[in-house]
Amino acid sequence: MKPRVSIIMGSTSDLKIMESAAQFLDEMEIPYEVNALSAHRVPEMVVEFAKNAHTRGIEVIIAGAGGAAHLPGVIAALTPLPVIGVPIKSSNSVDGWDSILSILQMPAGIPVATVALDGAKNAGILSAQIIATGDADIRTKIINFKAELAQKIEKANKDLAQIKMPFKTN
Repeated sequence: MKPRVSIIMGSTSDLKIMESAAQFLDEMEIPYEVNALSAHRVPEMVVEFAKNAHTRGIEVIIAGAGGAAHLPGVIAALTPLPVIGVPIKSSNSVDGWDSILSILQMPAGIPVATVALDGAKNAGILSAQIIATGDADIRTKIINFKAELAQKIEKANKDLAQIKMPFKTN
């Protein structure tokens, strides 16, 4: 089985956040790989990875990073693949804003799709949606996932309707 998505992170301390992307890809049965790559500590490895990921069959890269968070942008500068950045609130982070802005504020020509702070699950969902544009089986799984989300809200409203309060009108 060859990976279609590559999940990368600045260090293994980011795994507790990034594993939710992996869990979603497991649910969708999309093969993926997980690696630690640091734009600052092993820049040569980052260049090698980014330039060659598409030749290995990777279709989407999810890159999580905290602090200065250069990893997603560096990867995006070097690959033809879509890159989804996950800003991570790290131990040296300024409430996560440093990570958010480092990933979000990319120059023209080097886009990085950016999800919420610590929002790796959404990165997994977005990567599946990107793959679904050319894969009918994955598209069906995404459609079913979205239907399940709607069903949860419908159930929540039925449960809320059962709550009685003096001035509640529904």
